[in-house]
Amino acid sequence: MLLKLLLWVIRLLVLLMVVVALLPFIPSGQWWIRLWDFPRLQLTGLLAVPVLLLGLHAWLKRPQKEHAVWGVVILAIAGWHLMHILPFTSVWSTEVPTAEVEPGENQTTIKVLTANVTYSNDHFEEVLSMIRSEDPDLLLLIEVDSAWEDGLAALDEEYPHRVGEVRGEGLGIVLWSRIPLLEQEVKHLVSERRPSVFATIDAPDIGPVRFVGAHPVPPGLEERKVSSEEERRDSRERDAELMLIARHVEKDPDNRWIVTGDFNDVAWSDTTKLFADLSDLKDPRRGRRLLSTYHAEYPWWRYPIDHLFVSDGFHLIDIDRVKVEGSDHFGLSTTLTVGRKDHGKPEASEEEEQEAQEMVEEGAEDAAEHDGG
Repeated sequence: MLLKLLLWVIRLLVLLMVVVALLPFIPSGQWWIRLWDFPRLQLTGLLAVPVLLLGLHAWLKRPQKEHAVWGVVILAIAGWHLMHILPFTSVWSTEVPTAEVEPGENQTTIKVLTANVTYSNDHFEEVLSMIRSEDPDLLLLIEVDSAWEDGLAALDEEYPHRVGEVRGEGLGIVLWSRIPLLEQEVKHLVSERRPSVFATIDAPDIGPVRFVGAHPVPPGLEERKVSSEEERRDSRERDAELMLIARHVEKDPDNRWIVTGDFNDVAWSDTTKLFADLSDLKDPRRGRRLLSTYHAEYPWWRYPIDHLFVSDGFHLIDIDRVKVEGSDHFGLSTTLTVGRKDHGKPEASEEEEQEAQEMVEEGAEDAAEHDGG
């Protein structure tokens, strides 16, 4: 009886693992579907449970054909998850070349620090100390409200150029720059509540570099409607914002680009991959390290949702996570230089363009509903 119960437990566990692995295939923006894109590393680790139970059952009842079948299914699930994760390890080829620094050579570099400080956090002095220690040329801070603006007022003396919007509820975003800004604008791409930073920096010995800082709405975010009922946001507005940023890059492929921020989407999702395909921007983590940035307090439940993408022609000197005291995110510190462009921009397929257009339209509808409600 116990052996039969154990076998049914194994069957149910494996079938559950199959379901959550396949859920992201469903073309829906529902948060409870899209969120299963996130924990692929954790789900791979959890496969150890049915593996151990299957081994125990086979040992107690001797190996049978059903054991082999479930073993193959488990291996297939693990392989599927690993296909998403392995590109962000050293076994894969890099997208952004490593900068070759000759001894004694004085290279022109751009250091970018992106950090979600968490608006409920009050560790102003510690974060300010971290920023000074990192000493970035471009500093993008997310969830900047009036308290954070006051707490980091000293940055306005240290960084002569600033653009952004200070807002409550985790909606603020501000760029500080030591490099002169040729152009600067705050855009509300999908929702009037969600600002994004657009700027053109005049990088010495490099030339103009287009910069975008973004913080799309996270799927699963709880919001209170006028009726006082709680509801969770889906992914449509987030997806639309990423597609619109990709289109900005797509329309201006001759310029250099840096796009960074808290995308609230994992590096291997279909949306982020479509964003990269449309824009032809490169992820410097590919072929190097995963660098998961959220949740900072729970190593076992952490995803790579804070991103930095660059156009062809940038080379990487260094990229790493940075502890942001009191925040639920790590910061992302990236040092870049320029080099030879490797190729021309490939054209996005008609299917990709159509998919992006549908995302933009659905996201606009979703934003209008929530902004009006």
